[in-house]
Amino acid sequence: MTYKNFKVETDADGIALVTWDIPGKSMNVLDETTGTELAAIVDATTKDAAIKGVVITSGKEAFSGGADLTMLEGMNRNHAEMLKTKGEEAANKYVFDEVSRLSQNLRKIETSGKPWVAAINGLAFGGAFELALACHYRVASDNPKTRLGLPEIKVGLFPGGGGTQRLPRMIQPMEAVQMLLKGDAIDLKKATALGIVGAVVPAADLIKTAKDWIKAGGKAVAPWDEKGFKLPGGAVYSKAGMQFFPPANAILRRETYDNYPAARAIMQCVYEGLQLPMDAALRVESRYFSKILRSKEAAAMIRSLFVSMQELNKGARRPANVPPTKVKKLAVIGAGFMGASVGFVSAQAGIDVVLIDRDQESADKGKGHAKTMLDGQIAKGRMKQDKADAILARITATPDYNAIKDCDLVIEAVFEDRKVKAETYAKAQPLLRDGAIFASNTSTLPINSLAEEWKDQSKFIGIHFFSPVEKMMLVEIIVGKNTGDLALATALDYVRQINKTPIVVNDSRGFFANRCVLRYISEGYEMFKEGVPPAMIENVGKMAGMPVGPLSLNDEVAIDLSLKILKATEADMGPQAVDPEQKALLVEMVEKRGRFGRKNGKGFYDYPEKGKGQKKLWPELTSLQSKHLDPDTLDVEELKQRFLVVQAVEAARTVEDHVITDPREADVGSILGFGFAPFTGGTLSYIDFMGTKNFVELCHKLEKKYGSRFTPPKLLEDMAAKGDTFYGRFAPKKAAA
Repeated sequence: MTYKNFKVETDADGIALVTWDIPGKSMNVLDETTGTELAAIVDATTKDAAIKGVVITSGKEAFSGGADLTMLEGMNRNHAEMLKTKGEEAANKYVFDEVSRLSQNLRKIETSGKPWVAAINGLAFGGAFELALACHYRVASDNPKTRLGLPEIKVGLFPGGGGTQRLPRMIQPMEAVQMLLKGDAIDLKKATALGIVGAVVPAADLIKTAKDWIKAGGKAVAPWDEKGFKLPGGAVYSKAGMQFFPPANAILRRETYDNYPAARAIMQCVYEGLQLPMDAALRVESRYFSKILRSKEAAAMIRSLFVSMQELNKGARRPANVPPTKVKKLAVIGAGFMGASVGFVSAQAGIDVVLIDRDQESADKGKGHAKTMLDGQIAKGRMKQDKADAILARITATPDYNAIKDCDLVIEAVFEDRKVKAETYAKAQPLLRDGAIFASNTSTLPINSLAEEWKDQSKFIGIHFFSPVEKMMLVEIIVGKNTGDLALATALDYVRQINKTPIVVNDSRGFFANRCVLRYISEGYEMFKEGVPPAMIENVGKMAGMPVGPLSLNDEVAIDLSLKILKATEADMGPQAVDPEQKALLVEMVEKRGRFGRKNGKGFYDYPEKGKGQKKLWPELTSLQSKHLDPDTLDVEELKQRFLVVQAVEAARTVEDHVITDPREADVGSILGFGFAPFTGGTLSYIDFMGTKNFVELCHKLEKKYGSRFTPPKLLEDMAAKGDTFYGRFAPKKAAA
């Protein structure tokens, strides 16, 4: 039989080599065709007496990246349609049957009576790793880039092809649960140490080694199907089991605050499944998976963190009329922490970089940051010295502005001060070559006002990085009223070149991300003024789904920077644009107490010397509160809502102000840029999944109690009246081809 996504060849020894190689794609994915064909191959090889065993491998550089999540999105759409036409029971049965299909097919491999070997070349994630786990043996090619993992939790799901059952039957439950709940990948060294991979061999020997295992009498029975099998961690109700599961549940609650249904389902699947025979355990997993797939959290996270992110990474907002561009040489003016980091990630991506600062010493210090980062990677065994040397060699440090003459893109990363920026522009502008683009890394100052210093404003754009640049995946591209398509295309192509995710926003003070996240920090100030205990403010922020509390976040951003932004806003827009009580708090912290945040070791928290303990809330912080509320009298749910609603309302205002024109960018930007509760799918998805009418009612309730910062904009009122959603009213444009 001929297959579209697989090639099957049987050798003289009766061993079938199944090569997974989807035509026209650089990466294999588990899509509908793959699932159907794999099932047919399993049936055919099982029935064919001449076939003694099966080796499955990939014809691509990697084994597979896992399942095509758009297929799961389609399943949810069909479920919604069936709910209307055939009722809940039929709709739920449809989802269960669909999600259990892969699980059943993989189980057929395990019970086929023929030994199956997964010959893994390159990474194997998600459903593809589950396929490998269902084989009786696994061998991998010696490739330092190879990673194995089950990352489904990162999009609100969990492994539904047997991963929650096979992994904890192979390795200690603590290791298995950690892999499942974190979604992080492991390398071959760890996979071999855990016994997941049986052998690591040179790529040229991969298939031969797999076949040799079969010829040497490799067992066609999984260990858990043999009589007398004992779980690696002991029975659930054993002493070892009782020492693991109760504290594991407590840690889960501490880390997730029960915001992620998939995380709870993982613990349930493992705990319940390990008490059952494999077939019953797989049914338990499929039931939980079909339930989680239908959750709003999974729908929101799949849409934002998989579908939308892929579309934005592929250039959904790129002007189609501009040919592809590539930045070969980049200049960064301002070699401070931010500029040095931008230079480093660009050099890592293969771009030649010129770091410019006021003198050679300052420029060299910027290059020194790259060396420090590289030395750290070498020390951890993540990079070879010769590769680090090559990256460092791409960076030139100089005080000479003439170095920008042959650069394709120049990024200004000097202080957030109009005068300093204007001086920089005056020096740089005459030296730019024809066709070069100039970008400002400003975080708050409007691009239109900065562009006034520029003769050809079509070549001026904002490229706003987030700190720390090495870790933060988001880059905000700010388009001014006169920014041209070439500048936008170049900025987008550059961001993709350095492997980050771009969002495009129109100009506004604070743009999108800072406008929203400053509301989060500001709401922390409001609670502080009201007398809410500081520890409660911080904990409730995390309970709401934010990565850190608002006071801790302000320490990271720097309290003195917050005061500078506030003063700049006041200077530009007048005293009515700032809250006098918040200004008084920042002045007290910065100018009177010298507490700037983490950077000087003291802010809302006290920071120990490196490696000497944990940060702690500053003991004198409560002395700055004029009143102190009893925490037992406070409504925790309302406090959580305040943190999320105040940011979501601001996101809605950015849509009304035409700063955001595509809801995907608000959602992806809010999660990647400032950690807005990922389980919601982002700021606008938070509103959509709650329902605009319900959200507006909640806004009015909070507005009545706490003030105008919760007042919904007219756009939201109109949407609520019409029953509109952001993804309905502002349907995203299709990605560029």
